[in-house]
Amino acid sequence: MKKNILLLGILALGLSLGACEKFLQENPADFLAAENFYQNESDAIAGLNGVFNALLPQTYYGRTGWQITELPGELIRVGSSTDERAQLSRFTYTPTNTEINSWWTNSYRMINRANDVIEKVPAIAMDATRKANIIGNARFLRAQGYFDLVRCFGDVPLITATVKGPADDLRPSRTPLAQVYQQIIDDLTFAEANCYREDRIAAGEKGRVSSGAAAAVLAKVYLTRATTTAAQPGDNQSALDACNRVINSNVYQLLPVYGDVFNPDKENGPEHIFSIQFDLPPNTGSIIVRQFLPSQLAGLGTFTVEDSLVRSYRANDLRRAWNISNMAGTTTLARYYFNKFRDDKRIINDSRCNYLITRYADVLLLQSEARNALNPNDPLKYDGYNKVRQRAGIAQWAPTRTTTKDAFVDMLLRERGWELCQEGHRWFDLVRLSRLFERERAIFNRTVDPRYVLFPIPQPELQLNPNLTQNPGYN
Repeated sequence: MKKNILLLGILALGLSLGACEKFLQENPADFLAAENFYQNESDAIAGLNGVFNALLPQTYYGRTGWQITELPGELIRVGSSTDERAQLSRFTYTPTNTEINSWWTNSYRMINRANDVIEKVPAIAMDATRKANIIGNARFLRAQGYFDLVRCFGDVPLITATVKGPADDLRPSRTPLAQVYQQIIDDLTFAEANCYREDRIAAGEKGRVSSGAAAAVLAKVYLTRATTTAAQPGDNQSALDACNRVINSNVYQLLPVYGDVFNPDKENGPEHIFSIQFDLPPNTGSIIVRQFLPSQLAGLGTFTVEDSLVRSYRANDLRRAWNISNMAGTTTLARYYFNKFRDDKRIINDSRCNYLITRYADVLLLQSEARNALNPNDPLKYDGYNKVRQRAGIAQWAPTRTTTKDAFVDMLLRERGWELCQEGHRWFDLVRLSRLFERERAIFNRTVDPRYVLFPIPQPELQLNPNLTQNPGYN
């Protein structure tokens, strides 16, 4: 899969440069447009590879993704006090922040490529099951893109078709939250029904979307929608049902050794439900290792671990020794750095470390979250929570020690921080579980303005599209 997703050249060149080619040659014999590209199964696969490839740039999941989702949390400290990453960390960002603009722009770029596959592949004559799997992969990726956007920006333009000509409107308005969520759910439901089970995906195709991946993300979508104005009465139950489908499939399991989850030599294993694939040159590598290592270890020293996270780990928590390290000979809290992602074959910026969208431990904790939301007195709500703790070597919570709904949310949030730190969940968790303002006050004595539960619509987009409106508080 890591090699396959890079087979983008013909597709990307034809689809992105087609407009220029048209006036350069009146009758280009080799002109490649979407209308004449999708002719057979190989074209469908190449088109899908192009969607996956769109995830890889540093300005998307190669870097910006985890900065957008982790820096506005309380677990990572930014070395600078003024740049745009510091703005994300300190809640001083504005509509001109380029990381936020990159997140918006690259999300829609990936969605546009997914729309192309979803629109063109159905007409190809090929095996129906393989065709549905390709379309299911594209619909999953479109759903993931819109899920990121709707969590970050609220109402966003919902675009589900490709631009076909000059008459098409290129200035869409924002679509109501409820409608965007429904499209996300429809896409993920289709993906779950039509993507292969993980154990049916060929070894060379690992990294494609599975039915389990669609169910896992669907669970988080339902739990998130349940906390918004678009909430539906059955959201928490639907989330629990989706978690149970993943768990009861018996396809996934916790790896016995926590550190193996992040070992590039053991990627795409039984705990990895969906990961964005990175690799060494000539493929696209991940820069996460270098950005978090201190300069003494050939890193950039850009980020360190917040003191509160260092202190919060129990001494016997096996995850602590894996996730964070400090420079030899010092116990200064500020010198702790994240060492969670490691690659002994790293080449300067590039490592093989995948970006983990969701893994089995995440689903177990989501199951506990859903059960707590449905019935705080349900003793089964400790089940997934305890399985994650058991692997970490720390005491399980006895179901006889009942907790209130709010107290269990606090427990889950701490557990998700210890387990999933640096994996692109924290800001989403804080907002979904309604703990953003509380944690910022507790850790930094900082009062965060309510506008920061959403990011601003990027200023370049507002200038290009007069039909867009800005989120409250950013004007």
